[in-house]
Parts: sequence; C-alpha cells; structure tokens
Amino acid sequence: MNNVKVAIWGFGAMGQGMARALLGKVGVEISGICCRNVGRQGKTMYEILGMKGEQPDVPIINDIDKVVPEKSCDVVLLCTDSFTAAAAPKIIDLVNKGVNVITIAEEMAWPAAGQPELAAKIDEAARKNGVSVLGTGINPGMVMDLLAVVLSAAMVDVKAVKCERVNSLSPFGRTVMEEQGVGLSPEEFAEKSAKGQVSGHVGFAESIAMVAAGIGLEYNEFKQQMQPIVTEVDRKSPHGFAAAGNLAGVNMTAQALNDGKVIIDMYHPQQIEPQLAGVSTGDYITLTGTPPIVMAINPEIEGGLGTIAMAINCIPQTINAAPGLITMLDIPIPRAIMGDFRKLINADKKII
Repeated sequence: MNNVKVAIWGFGAMGQGMARALLGKVGVEISGICCRNVGRQGKTMYEILGMKGEQPDVPIINDIDKVVPEKSCDVVLLCTDSFTAAAAPKIIDLVNKGVNVITIAEEMAWPAAGQPELAAKIDEAARKNGVSVLGTGINPGMVMDLLAVVLSAAMVDVKAVKCERVNSLSPFGRTVMEEQGVGLSPEEFAEKSAKGQVSGHVGFAESIAMVAAGIGLEYNEFKQQMQPIVTEVDRKSPHGFAAAGNLAGVNMTAQALNDGKVIIDMYHPQQIEPQLAGVSTGDYITLTGTPPIVMAINPEIEGGLGTIAMAINCIPQTINAAPGLITMLDIPIPRAIMGDFRKLINADKKII
C-alpha cells in the first residue's frame, strides 16, 4: 500500500512542527507545502526545517492548486487561521478537490457554535465529495472539552463542569501573539479590546458546546470575559516580546448558565514565559456529581506540541470517518501513533 499522503497549508510554527513530527513516522509522507510567507517561498521543506531526511524533499510555494491538485493526497493539515469565517473558504476549496481536511482553527472544533450557516456549507461540501473535515488541537479539541467528556464516563450524574488551563504561549507563532495582545501597553489593550481587535483565547463557545453536547447538559446563556496580564519583568519567547509594564498575555474566563446557574465554567490565563512571574502551569478539570472527579496535570500539557500531536494523531480517524463535518465526539478515541499509519487506514478510504 502507498504511504498516507499529507499536505500542509501554512508553514509557521505549527506547520513546521507537524512536518517534523510526520517525518519521524512510518507509512506517511508529506506531499506538498503551501505557505504565504515570502521568506519561505522558493525554498524547500528541509531547508526551512534545517534538517535532512529520508523522504523526498518538497518545495514551498504559495499556490494551493499546485500543492493540492484534485485527489492528490489523503489529507490536508490546515494551519492558517483561528476563525471559521477565515478557514471556511479554504476548507471548501480543499474538499471540492476530494481530500480530507484537519484544521487547527480553534472555532472549527465546533463551528456550529458561532457560524452555523458556514458549518452547514462545509458539511454539505464534504458530504458531496465523500471526504471529512475535523477541527482539533490541544484547546479546543482536548484539554478543556474532550477530556472532561471522557472523564464523565465514570460518573452516573453530572451537575457541573469546571475546566482550568494555566498555560504558556511561548511555543506559538506570531498570529497567536497578536490574538493574545502580547507586547501591548495596557492603554493599547484597552483601546484594541474595545474595538474587538484582541481576541484572546478563541474557542470557549466551541468547547462549552462540545462539553454540553457530549454530556447532555443544557444551557441558555453564555458569558465571556478577558483581562490583561501585565508583566513586571521583560519576557521574550521565540515569537513574542513583552517589556515590563506591558501585556504578557490575557486571562480569559467564560461561563455557560442555565436559568442563571453556572453549569460549565472555564478559566484560562495564558502568557509567554509564565515562570518569570512565578506562575506554574497546569490543567485541571473538576466534575461535580456522583461520584465527583477532580483531575490535575502539572505542568500543563504543552500547547504547541499538543496541538501538533492532536492534528497528526487524528489523521487515520479523519480519513476513516463518514463524509461530512465531524467533531472530536464523532471519532474513535485519539491516541499516539507509534506504528505504521497505513495499517490504521480502511482500504476503501485511501485516496492515493
């Protein structure tokens, strides 16, 4: 059987990380890379990664039609956007080429929460072309939604869910730095946030919708808040810098309420180099019910590598899935793939 062929659209921190991870796997190969960064165009995958490998090298170009001709790969890893509105045209273009898509756009973890019409269009296009579309990542996609749903399987009654993630933004690229307001002065943050120009964490509405749907909790009100995290010391990450007195990130919180009572609670402060402020990272889930469950992971599951791993480890499930727009609740439990990818693909689902 031929290798599972994977194309990557977007070759920043996440796209490059996915390429490195895939190059160490068996039964999978990178068929093409599309990137709009002019500094990378015209170079090759191995040049940008600064490494050598056994797989054939591929050029980096900014033309998705050349990178992904019709039915030229089994799946495309889309690493270009956070929002459904921006990702949807790319996704529809790809599924119309007859290829499966995994996107790390946060809103795509449950796009019906914010963009039901676009979600329906993506689902229709994917079904028409016999392929699947999955939105995933570390968060949304795992820590503050899927993991809570899985833990609830050990309960006979769930009254409330609380998910907390205290994490570092340092592994992420420039797009995330801008979304989180890293480097802004408090005054700039107040001005930009009032205009909706600082998004902070993207995905609370989607995570809450996934948890509620997965467990069967009902809510009729959603709230979200964002506060600046101002650093007292200079902080520098690979793709961000915050001088003392400016923002190292933001503290995001959200709640789902049913008739005024909080049933799903989200707490998510994230910043670059949190250890410089004495902050320890971690992931925490508290399920109130019978029996109560409290989970703590210290330090946090690393966000950058976690997102990369979630995307590549969901490749077989996405290829094997029924056509259409799917979520993490629709596929078999994701897990690390240490063996041959080809053995996990249903024969009738292989495109190449």
